[in-house]
Amino acid sequence: MKFSKKGDTGETSLLGGQRIPKFDPRPEAYGTLDEASSVLGVARGMTANVRIKEIILQVQKDLLVMGAEMSTLPEDMGKLAQRIGKADVDRVEDLIDRLQEEVPFPREFVYPGKNAVSAQIDVGRTVIRRAERRAAELKQKGLLNSAEIHQYLNRLADMLFTLARYAEEKG
Repeated sequence: MKFSKKGDTGETSLLGGQRIPKFDPRPEAYGTLDEASSVLGVARGMTANVRIKEIILQVQKDLLVMGAEMSTLPEDMGKLAQRIGKADVDRVEDLIDRLQEEVPFPREFVYPGKNAVSAQIDVGRTVIRRAERRAAELKQKGLLNSAEIHQYLNRLADMLFTLARYAEEKG
């Protein structure tokens, strides 16, 4: 691996090549998505359940697409090969419905930790909630104009809650 050393000064590059401070809200937001993907990757590596593995891998792919959007200025969005859209939000909503058909929604507070896989998915859910807050900050500052990203993150946290309950039973 070749080291660019470009980040040694406390700056990073957006996908369009623009340099910004590493503490800018953009790297904070897409860095949180990266963290969520890593946390969920631990759950994917821990489970033997093929369905859970497939669901998490698709989420990780979506998070990568979303991170690219967050690291791209509006004038460069046309250069992206993929973006999060309504179909992605719909897919997550459908998945929530299908999972809830198999595992009933809890009627009381849930304490994560019934098993390691479900607990790790719950950690991923909390990181996604932080990413959702970071995305809301980007929206408020006029740095992110994608209703679908906000919808996706909101639904994703709900889906991960449901997936964790599924993993408690089938994990």
